[in-house]
Amino acid sequence: MTAEDSSLDSQTEQIIVQKIIRYLVPFLALLYAFNILDRNNVNIAALQMKPELGFSDKVYGLGVGIFFIGYFLFEVPSNLIMEKVGARRWIARIMITWGLISSAFMFIRLPIHFYTLRVLLGIAEAGFYPGIILYLTYWVPTTSRAKVISRFLSVTSVVGLIGAPLGGLLLKMHGLLGLSSWQWLFLMEGVPSFLLGFGVLYWLPNTPANAKWLTQEEKDWLTARHEKEEQNSQRVKHISPKVFLSDPRVIVICLIFFISSTGGNGLGPFVPQMLKSRSAGMWSDSFIATITVIPGLVGAIAMVLASGHSDRSGNRRFHVFAGYCFGGLAYLACVFFSQSAAITLSWLAMNAIGERIAASSYWALSTNLLGARAIAGGIAFINSVGNLGGFFGPLIVAEIKTRDHGGYTMSLLFAMTCYIIAGSIAFLLRSSSQTEKSSVATS
Repeated sequence: MTAEDSSLDSQTEQIIVQKIIRYLVPFLALLYAFNILDRNNVNIAALQMKPELGFSDKVYGLGVGIFFIGYFLFEVPSNLIMEKVGARRWIARIMITWGLISSAFMFIRLPIHFYTLRVLLGIAEAGFYPGIILYLTYWVPTTSRAKVISRFLSVTSVVGLIGAPLGGLLLKMHGLLGLSSWQWLFLMEGVPSFLLGFGVLYWLPNTPANAKWLTQEEKDWLTARHEKEEQNSQRVKHISPKVFLSDPRVIVICLIFFISSTGGNGLGPFVPQMLKSRSAGMWSDSFIATITVIPGLVGAIAMVLASGHSDRSGNRRFHVFAGYCFGGLAYLACVFFSQSAAITLSWLAMNAIGERIAASSYWALSTNLLGARAIAGGIAFINSVGNLGGFFGPLIVAEIKTRDHGGYTMSLLFAMTCYIIAGSIAFLLRSSSQTEKSSVATS
């Protein structure tokens, strides 16, 4: 390839990527923002739901974590089905069912109701996030994936900013029409997901070939580029149980996600309660729900800034390592340099910076490792195994918190340890360094 051809190739890629960021990313981010909202709104609802229903930390921890059992069992089948029936129809199905189930949480009265609906929510949501990542790989060359994934996640974080103030507003509706505030929260935050599911059927193209906003030349370029990238011998070409057990890179990728998810998803559901305890009664539940927007905002900004360097250097491992270690040290600071709610919130924002830096490079590294035949099942497998940490984490933190007499010191140290271990394990992906460099060289 001549220097002139290379320059033209790079210009074409930039044009296509900008179109993807303009036409696809905002809508996908809106969908994922409500996915996160409906999965995690229990964190805010717990401020009033737990005392009203008499749920202990262990009941709450099990209910939060059991979501990931249904998620784990149906993740890979969901992604494989999506590849067969098309992204538009399957993503719409996922959103419509999870919206209905999320609203149904307003009817829970007993722990068994809580557990059952969380499992069903996990089943309904299974395949959504890896499906989005898989969908983006149909459009985005490997050299731009960290940039596009980070834009997707950062726009998600910005769009998701409505979740915190919305939760705060809904927590003020206690008693309206005889419903508690947490019941209003589940009802009103489930309805938009249900409606957006029908919007997917109208807006989302299945593949680049169906995109009216790409020229035929751009569609042809994308097809040729993906075929060229498939010649990379460093990638996993076929996904099977044997590959999962024999390829150390797949195992390491899963291990990074599992350990970081154990720490982050373990502590996360208890963060609003921690802020409430450290505010000494000065912060209301609605204010706490609203103020938790701050970590998400600063994390989104950090992700955008870091992703460019990740794409230019191709050194995904370093970004994963540095991000998780920085996030872990922020948890440590919550123990030794903070006892007030305001300072704790500041350190949690620092944690979000590190976690978001690691996230975009992690998924770029994961997708670059997998070939076309492996990517549908591979992303789902990595996401489902990794998210099992979301089952164990809340159970572990609930047990630690109980033994710590309701305190958060040991829970924060546990989450810190998970993050630092996860980041350090990234350097076991030595053989993937060639994959990273080769994916950059394809431009």
